[in-house]
Amino acid sequence: MAAEVRDIAPVRAFKRRLLGLQGYSIFVYENVRALPSVWRYRRDTLEQMYIIGAQAFMIAFLSGLFMGIIMAIEAGHRLETFGAKLLVGRTTSLALVRELGPVITGLMMAARTGAKNASELGSMQVSEQIDALRAFGTNPIEKLAVPRLVAAMVMFLPLTLVADLVGLVGGMLVSDVWLHVDKAFYWHSAVHDLKIKDLVVGFGKPVVFSFFISTVSCYYGLTTTGGTVGVGRAAVNAVVVASTAVLFNDFIFTKVIWTIL
Repeated sequence: MAAEVRDIAPVRAFKRRLLGLQGYSIFVYENVRALPSVWRYRRDTLEQMYIIGAQAFMIAFLSGLFMGIIMAIEAGHRLETFGAKLLVGRTTSLALVRELGPVITGLMMAARTGAKNASELGSMQVSEQIDALRAFGTNPIEKLAVPRLVAAMVMFLPLTLVADLVGLVGGMLVSDVWLHVDKAFYWHSAVHDLKIKDLVVGFGKPVVFSFFISTVSCYYGLTTTGGTVGVGRAAVNAVVVASTAVLFNDFIFTKVIWTIL
């Protein structure tokens, strides 16, 4: 009997994950279909843009700054071994624009925005505020999920640009102070070697990341059960799944763009 239970448990877990994936797919479809309602709830959208974007400025600023400094130090010392430290600007800009800027910002936003959305919507779900919205004829997806989705897709790109620019400035300071690379040469190397493909990859990733971060976190929030414990569980699951989605989509996006372009 115990062996039969052990055999059934993995099957049940697989079915739960499969049903969860099905529910998420339906949720994404409903979000896309409800996008035209964003104008009706433009005040909610603007409020979410301020919370998700403006209030996260310092996170993006510090993340980009330290990543630029670290990248310049690591690349500079390695390149100096081969007498090629003048390439530190090129190396830093390519790493930040293509990978580090979008990914680090995406992971920071997955933690901040994912936990925020899941905990807020989860608290509303367990306190029956979502049911009250439905009783008054309001679609919770149009009122709560779509404004968060649009706000994330609009604001993540500027936050990534902030991280990229601040990271390049941090790399310039490192190359000037420790590696004694001329600032003008650093900027020329950093900007001149960037191609259209690099910009497409670097600026396209935040839009893709923001879509999955928002939809995943809102889905976990709106499907929360189990009271306050369930709210905490939903927030943790939202952050973990959203962060995994960022890394997975980073691989897919990079591979697809390299194949197309």
